[in-house]
Amino acid sequence: MNGDTGFSAAMLALMLILPLSALLARRLPVGSTLKMAAAWAAIFAVALLAVTAARHNGVRLADVPVALGLASEQVSGNMLIIQRSPDGHFWAEVSINGFKQRMLVDSGATTSAISIDTARAAGVEVNDPFGVMMNTANGPMIARRATAGAFNVGPIHAKDIELSVAPSFGPGMIGMNFLSRLKSWRVEGDRMILEPRAAS
Repeated sequence: MNGDTGFSAAMLALMLILPLSALLARRLPVGSTLKMAAAWAAIFAVALLAVTAARHNGVRLADVPVALGLASEQVSGNMLIIQRSPDGHFWAEVSINGFKQRMLVDSGATTSAISIDTARAAGVEVNDPFGVMMNTANGPMIARRATAGAFNVGPIHAKDIELSVAPSFGPGMIGMNFLSRLKSWRVEGDRMILEPRAAS
């Protein structure tokens, strides 16, 4: 008997103790008790086989919520994997100078953008008196330029990221000025994978 088999047998025995003791406490006829015990044993055996197979195939428990759509982000090594949201877009948790904000990943945006309220909350100073005209999905607008000292997307850290700041940017977006700093970024089906450059 190898280590995995012994572990599996021990786990199966432990998991059966609770339902078996509950069945015995109900004092059902022996035939009914045996049938229910066999059903519980089959359920636990299938679950145990699934977990053992997952371990052998390199599937980690942390991968399950993402695969089931219960979590939107997963860290794998130094990479960030973002699950496509029901609205069809990719959203990531961003920390701007320590202030956390959920932002849209937009590869069509040249510059990352935030609202004035987010800039205030994150302590981002906007020292651009004139601003610049930008064409957006909502039409042309004037956005003012600023810089975030610390701009972290999951485990990926960046410094001095240029931002466009305007009232109507809502939750904000991560643009190409952040994505271009990565070693790579790609979309595979319903997942976006961000991989940072190696630390120098």
